Amino acid sequence: MNGNQRSMAVSNPVGSGPGAIGSAPHVPRSVPVIRWPELPVVAVGPVLLKIALVGAGVGMLTAGSWLSVPFYPVPLTMQTLAVLLVGGLLGPRLGVAAVLSYLAVGFAGAPVFHNGLGGLVILLGPTGGYLLGFVPAAFLMGLVGQRVRDGSTSWAKKRPFKELGVLTAGALLAEIAMYAFALPWLAAVYLGGDLHQALVVGLLPYLLGDALKLMVAVGALRLARLPERWSPRAG
Repeated sequence: MNGNQRSMAVSNPVGSGPGAIGSAPHVPRSVPVIRWPELPVVAVGPVLLKIALVGAGVGMLTAGSWLSVPFYPVPLTMQTLAVLLVGGLLGPRLGVAAVLSYLAVGFAGAPVFHNGLGGLVILLGPTGGYLLGFVPAAFLMGLVGQRVRDGSTSWAKKRPFKELGVLTAGALLAEIAMYAFALPWLAAVYLGGDLHQALVVGLLPYLLGDALKLMVAVGALRLARLPERWSPRAG
């Protein structure tokens, strides 16, 4: 080995190359990590939650009124179903608050009643009593909904059909309360005080539809399981 070869061996010893045996593993350069700014967590307070629930109830009632079919003397709508659901889901206090808010918006002139009507003049028509009857109907259905949620676990284990029976009875009471306002009002402002005629034209033609809507409402409320913070006790 001459001098040049000896110097090359010293400067480049065996195993010092990148692929040589015994060399240290190649460590890649660190890749910079992009950190997105954290979004602030907005806590929804109880008051805002109640306002949102009442607003949702107003929207449900409005949608139910717009889904209407012309009929005499009161159009066929989905408002009865909406009232049962609003009361049963929100409870007596928030349910009544939703109905009162809906009526206030409609009486102020907003087109939230059937066929896009609004204003106090609606009270002079055949549907005025039905609208006022929504208030006690929502209250009664709210009481029943609260009772069912409070005891739903024990009932489901011990008496599986009791919950359905209680919900059905509550919906029937709510319907009776609504017609207790609606029929006398219909007779007084539209039929010259004839209560019998009010029963004939304001109740009998709607019984089948009300029964179907009652079953839908009871089934929906039976399946619904709202968080405890949404319960009427919190409202």
